[in-house]
Amino acid sequence: MVSSAHAVPPAFVRLAAHAVRWRLLSELAYGDLRVRELVALVGEPQNVVSYHLRLLRSAGLVTARRSSHDGRDSYYRLDLERCADTLAAAGTALHPALRLVPAQPAAPAGDPVTSPVTSSVLFVCTGNSARSPVAEALLRHRAGGRAEVASAGSHPKPRTHPDAVRVLRRGYGIDIADRRPRHLDTLTGRRFDYVITLCDKVREVCPEPGGHSRRLHWSIPDPAATGDGTGQAGYPAFERAAAEIDTRIRYLLPVLTHPPRT
Repeated sequence: MVSSAHAVPPAFVRLAAHAVRWRLLSELAYGDLRVRELVALVGEPQNVVSYHLRLLRSAGLVTARRSSHDGRDSYYRLDLERCADTLAAAGTALHPALRLVPAQPAAPAGDPVTSPVTSSVLFVCTGNSARSPVAEALLRHRAGGRAEVASAGSHPKPRTHPDAVRVLRRGYGIDIADRRPRHLDTLTGRRFDYVITLCDKVREVCPEPGGHSRRLHWSIPDPAATGDGTGQAGYPAFERAAAEIDTRIRYLLPVLTHPPRT
């Protein structure tokens, strides 16, 4: 006999079992999107998409962040770590023997890698002085040779932000002190499997990449916009940005090794 405590399916199962919500989860699994983009991808009216997004947000599976370029827009993001935890718990709810242990999204940095380069990735932001060089350094560090990585900006700053240098050195043992921002034009003609924008402005004003590149967006606030950039006032923002970028990169690595079917 099933006890009343187990009569209701776990929240993740109830949410993900709905066709529209499953499609939304699937579309958000690789990058952040706006409502109108989700409407086009899912093929449902905006009020329907907004309703299901609200349910997913209430469960903590999806979060929203205002665009730093056009404040009227919001980007929706799938919390992959939360999804992994709730999906693992769903197995236990059915039977203790079905307890699922979430797989590590990536091997720890520094592990030896024997597989060849599988993908090329370009990170893009406006100044190429904070978010994109941090992402470039972290992916190169964690990929261990499995990915070719570059970063560039639409309007590069004169130098890499000192707090970006500091946060990578302190938190991850990576030194990019000698790195200089580069313009997107310097990469003209190079083909990348993935082009990942980390800046809402660049994502909203830059044209789609040519060739067969897959374009993804990670809506991450500019840490350099906090504080005056001369002392410790803005440094916590760099720590938060680096931590979020690192989490996303750990989940990106399996995608680079086993690309999603299209």
